[in-house]
Amino acid sequence: MLVRDELELKKFFVPEFIFGRGALELAGRYARNVGLRKVLLVTDAGVTKAGWADCVCSSLDEAGIPYEVFDCVSPNPRVGEVMTGAEVYRAAECQGIVAVGGGSPIDCAKGIGIVNSNRRHILTFEGVDQVQLPGPPLICIPTTAGSSADVSQFAIITDEEGRRKIAIISKTLVPDISLLDPLPLTTMDTTLTVDTGMDALAHAIEAYVSNASSSVTDLHAMQAIRLQVSALPNAFSAPEDLQTRYRTMLGSLYAGLAFSNASLGAAHAMSHSLGGLLDLPHGRCNAILLEHVVGYNYAAVPDRFDEIARTMGLQPDRLPGTERQKALTRAIGDFRRSLGIDATLSDLGVRPGDLPDLAKRALIDPCMATNPRRLELKEIEEIYASAL
Repeated sequence: MLVRDELELKKFFVPEFIFGRGALELAGRYARNVGLRKVLLVTDAGVTKAGWADCVCSSLDEAGIPYEVFDCVSPNPRVGEVMTGAEVYRAAECQGIVAVGGGSPIDCAKGIGIVNSNRRHILTFEGVDQVQLPGPPLICIPTTAGSSADVSQFAIITDEEGRRKIAIISKTLVPDISLLDPLPLTTMDTTLTVDTGMDALAHAIEAYVSNASSSVTDLHAMQAIRLQVSALPNAFSAPEDLQTRYRTMLGSLYAGLAFSNASLGAAHAMSHSLGGLLDLPHGRCNAILLEHVVGYNYAAVPDRFDEIARTMGLQPDRLPGTERQKALTRAIGDFRRSLGIDATLSDLGVRPGDLPDLAKRALIDPCMATNPRRLELKEIEEIYASAL
């Protein structure tokens, strides 16, 4: 069983954030406050179509700040997109970046920033603390409630040639300002709502059981679990309810503050591997894998998983020890199925022959280092197989 020393030194790193209705309209003011004279606005086609990029452009116009728009970002941002965006940034002589969108535009914006500051290819930053110089000022306006990229020190980029995702982890990636407005969430479709919401739940659960957790990250992780479990079903059934959207965004924020400082675990490592090899939706991969990873990890920190179970409305104390793990994994599975996620990895196109390569890639992902249980290659393959 994993034992933690509560007196061990820990750090907690967060950006400035402004939360509430109308935050979106403050982009121009905050860009001006940090002294930006021209910005690169990084977004994607979906956000542009929904009109949220135009809202931010209007705010920049009102503040008298010119901008160049870069919206060539895929759902899983690619190496080529980061490098192209960096060229656009330099050619337009920008001094900072405003990112509008979900995790993909924000991660792409982070990559663009550090490529420009360090004059290196994005792939050279893979791993932990490999970024020497911070990027230019970065203002984020998230339009989903799940990735928490707007408050985290993570960036996940797809290496198209290598068919893999790389994780870049550095406090230099923490944005300067996050403007969290629940209004853009009301235009999210059901699939995106559920996938990003389950991603936030996975963030919170993995941060709480991480071997790098602390009392501060625990506080945020548990509150995130409470909010996602209670609010996500309502967002699924009443997508235009702004109060519900506010609660899912708050849950995502708490989860981000937790995992950015405690890191993650096997579910995310394995999801990164899946997304890199087969270009699958990250949140959907996490949703399908989470219960299976929890099942393998339970014995390492049973008290922590029992606390998660209580937060999800279960009563583990009334169950024998052998049944507690099954009750929790069943509850996680039932929860995602209640939101319409009843697919298996096979349904997403994963085949048994893919598992050895997937396991090898997951094993070396930085998120695996903070998993509460040390997993061997064979065990990772077994977890994938159980989710087929």
